[in-house]
Amino acid sequence: MKLLTLNCHSWMEENQYEKLKHIAKTIVENEYDVIALQEVSQLIKSDVKFENIKEKNFVIKLLEEIQNLGNTEYSFVWDYSHIGYENYEEGVAILTKHRITKKESFFISKGKDQTYWKTRKIVKCEISYNGDFIDIYSCHLGWWKDSEEPFEYQCDRLIETMDNKKLNIFMGDFNNSAFVKDEGYDYIIKNGLYDSYNMAKNKDRGVTLIGEAAGWDENKDELRIDLILVNKELKVKSSYTIFNGSNKDVVSDHYGVEVELDL
Repeated sequence: MKLLTLNCHSWMEENQYEKLKHIAKTIVENEYDVIALQEVSQLIKSDVKFENIKEKNFVIKLLEEIQNLGNTEYSFVWDYSHIGYENYEEGVAILTKHRITKKESFFISKGKDQTYWKTRKIVKCEISYNGDFIDIYSCHLGWWKDSEEPFEYQCDRLIETMDNKKLNIFMGDFNNSAFVKDEGYDYIIKNGLYDSYNMAKNKDRGVTLIGEAAGWDENKDELRIDLILVNKELKVKSSYTIFNGSNKDVVSDHYGVEVELDL
């Protein structure tokens, strides 16, 4: 199973449509089974396309470009967490080429006011894969030292939704670097999740953010905050950073992560 996670920083990037097309081309070329996206925004003042999806939704435009390249296999789920940059409903999404059998979204933040930028929501879907059912999550969590919206609370809410009878795959921007001890990353691992990066037979350094980015305004370090986590020990063929300038062009203020599981 081939997985991709990417914090898109959507509609905030220069040359946005070229970058969107580059993401779409990479998805088609690499034939990912599941893609988790964060900071997937839609313009508030745009026409409703269906349900809560508006015309200028980043995942809709990405899917259109994927289809323009001849691939019609992917379906998606999306929901928004909060208003971002005044003009956008910012959320998270999952695209998959496999049959979606269930889907839901839920808050993990203490607050549920979607006009507030710290409000966090998760999208989750169950897919059918080789005769089994797998739960997929697209995650965008807060920061360890945030007293108002503590990471521990959000992580606990996320993990309590897990069904341990199935494989659960948590993909996304966890806003806590794996290089920092005794903070959010260690909290995740102590609570029973496994990092696919640590289990990978082949991998690179795993860095997904260098220097400043949205939410990391004063950062000067290399961070590994974009993760693909699972609730079971697995055989992992590889884990590589992508959209980092050497493995595909940069498309966001985060790099992506692509992982291949041996399922």
